[in-house]
Amino acid sequence: MKAIFALLLIGFSTLSFAVEQAEEIFKQLAPSLYQIRLIDKASGEKSSIGSGFQISSDGLIATNYHVISGFARHPHKYTIEYLDHNGNKAPLSLKSVDVINDLAIVQRDVTKPMPFFHIAQHAPTKGEELYSLGNPHDLGMIVVPGTYNGLKNESFNDRIHFTGSVNSGMSGGPVVNKNTEVVGINVATSGNQIGFLVPHDKLLALYQAYQHQAPENIEQQMATQLMQNQQKLMSTILSSDWQLKQLGRGVIPTIDVPFIRCWGESNSDKTDAQIMAAVANCDLDENTYISGDFFTGSLEMEYRYMESDKIGSTKFYHIFERQLNQVAPGNKAGKDDVTEYQCHHDLVMPSNGNMKNKAVFCTRAYKSFPELYDVLYIAISVDHEQYALLSHFTISGVAQDTSLAFLAKFMESVSWK
Repeated sequence: MKAIFALLLIGFSTLSFAVEQAEEIFKQLAPSLYQIRLIDKASGEKSSIGSGFQISSDGLIATNYHVISGFARHPHKYTIEYLDHNGNKAPLSLKSVDVINDLAIVQRDVTKPMPFFHIAQHAPTKGEELYSLGNPHDLGMIVVPGTYNGLKNESFNDRIHFTGSVNSGMSGGPVVNKNTEVVGINVATSGNQIGFLVPHDKLLALYQAYQHQAPENIEQQMATQLMQNQQKLMSTILSSDWQLKQLGRGVIPTIDVPFIRCWGESNSDKTDAQIMAAVANCDLDENTYISGDFFTGSLEMEYRYMESDKIGSTKFYHIFERQLNQVAPGNKAGKDDVTEYQCHHDLVMPSNGNMKNKAVFCTRAYKSFPELYDVLYIAISVDHEQYALLSHFTISGVAQDTSLAFLAKFMESVSWK
């Protein structure tokens, strides 16, 4: 009993110390923390809010790109303003963005040098106590203690796994170590005390690039970043090991990289089913936010196998082709963002000639980023009466030549066993 009581005392003492340290950090840093507001010009009201923090004495402030994305995409419709710890409001100008890492730099007017956050030179150590600052649910600035758990294994672009209550409205706020150095930026939460942060080195790179040369056009800056990221991503995917796995009587490819995860399901336990069905899905565990109605950077692969000797071939294929209705683009995009799909239909087969497919390959272009496309491919095997395989992929925000290279490798990898 005494041992339990002692442990409780230690626990409360540790918690009390963490709270006291968090309060001291907040008092020290509050003058350099801001609420960032996106204001709709027509109504004069807030359209979105987030957090931000000053990173230079001359008024440069870091936040998340998604907090100010409305202005980046539609500067005629919105303005950006800050609210400081004393309740003062003033406009902000957008200086630079990193759309891949969800970062933005804005600037306020200053009349004298101001206090600012210093960006850390080194990453934290696993288990290190950190402090997340922000404005959750528009309730005022707070500081939340948490723990650094290293980089998220399943991300192509680095994200820090943070154990702490990162809530809505804290987006764009800093995460600091005990020395008040910025080691990450709040970006997302998965609930249950699991948050994700953008590593500090991404912000440092954006800040240094801005100091070297400010971008002349934000949209062109975004286009360059999107193109470079898809080239890096697709080069990694195309050069990685594609493992061939059996699905029913078919052979399908999966890609052996940590940031693409696969799942499967079947009705093999239903012995009385008229049709035996098995499904496998693989997808990229992240995407890139452009606006609330426009996401890109996704990749999905799907395979559906069906077999039956209990119904006629005509009915079987009628049921199977209804699976096409479940195929859709892997990303959200509106008519202002992309063109209509243009599709090409053909009969195709791998070089070994052992599977004949009825296939369709569709592309749609990005209106603001003309070298990027969404692509969608669907193929249904048509060479057997009682079993069939559907293979499908969709990629968003990809260059034309890269999409064709992926298409060729994908088609060659799907066949009968």
